Amino acid sequence: MSQTATEERDLPASAYGEAELSDYWALLKPRVMSLAILTALAGMVVAPGSMHPVMAFCAVIFIAMGAGASGALNMWYDADIDAKMARTATRPIPRGKVPPDEALTLGAVLGVSSVIGLGVLVNWLAAGLLGMTILYYVIFYTAYLKRRTPQNIVIGGAAGAFPPMIGWAAATGSVSWESVLLFLIIFVWTPPHFWALALLRVRDYERAGVPMLPVTAGADETRRQILIYSILMAPIGVLPTFVGMGGWIYLAVSVIGGAAFLYGAIRAYVDRAEDQRAMQSLRRLFVISIFYLFALFGVILVEHALGLAGS
Repeated sequence: MSQTATEERDLPASAYGEAELSDYWALLKPRVMSLAILTALAGMVVAPGSMHPVMAFCAVIFIAMGAGASGALNMWYDADIDAKMARTATRPIPRGKVPPDEALTLGAVLGVSSVIGLGVLVNWLAAGLLGMTILYYVIFYTAYLKRRTPQNIVIGGAAGAFPPMIGWAAATGSVSWESVLLFLIIFVWTPPHFWALALLRVRDYERAGVPMLPVTAGADETRRQILIYSILMAPIGVLPTFVGMGGWIYLAVSVIGGAAFLYGAIRAYVDRAEDQRAMQSLRRLFVISIFYLFALFGVILVEHALGLAGS
């Protein structure tokens, strides 16, 4: 733990402004939480059998709580580096709205409650996976990998890929290779998605001392890695069609989306000059990557709701 972070935690609560409800909501990283909810729901609906609506609702709530807990604990631990980065300087702790100890308490309470609630009301396999995901993200990624290795987002990205497996486990009480395929889609998607952002914010990471790949290996190598992962991503994204988890709509969306993803990665690789065109290519790739993943898992939900999956 850095000296700066320690000093921030030693500040009295009176040093912080009056927090609003929106500040505590921001601690939960609602955009990341929405992705966790979407992918967990997809895991539930493609799982064999049926799940009682009340049980499914409880599972989604607890998974959302667990994702929010991870976000709050991440912001608590990363308060020192968040204050040095333009992208994160407006978060509640560096902005002086929420004391770090309140973020820690919120994250811990939500985390423990989500795991216990999911275990008691749904099943303990899903709860165990949720607890492992929170610990993996907070301890293994945030506290260790992020500050020590340029492969932080590759290894740490597994935390964001677990929700569909948790959803599958909530519905079936087991884990299967189909849920692992959904995990794999998110796992391979994460590096090119995040490295596009890291290239746009490389000065932030340099200033904060975070060894992201663009900082340690340079922009050209990062673009090459983005292209490699994108080439892997495109065919993997299509696979659910051939194992009964997606129908013809999913096939069309995954093929078109994968082609757009790959084209964006190629443009980012070709446009290497440090100019406005190169930055525009990276921004385009980042936006494409967001729409791509939400589209894949959103279509899974729509097809299953309409009874079109596997058709």
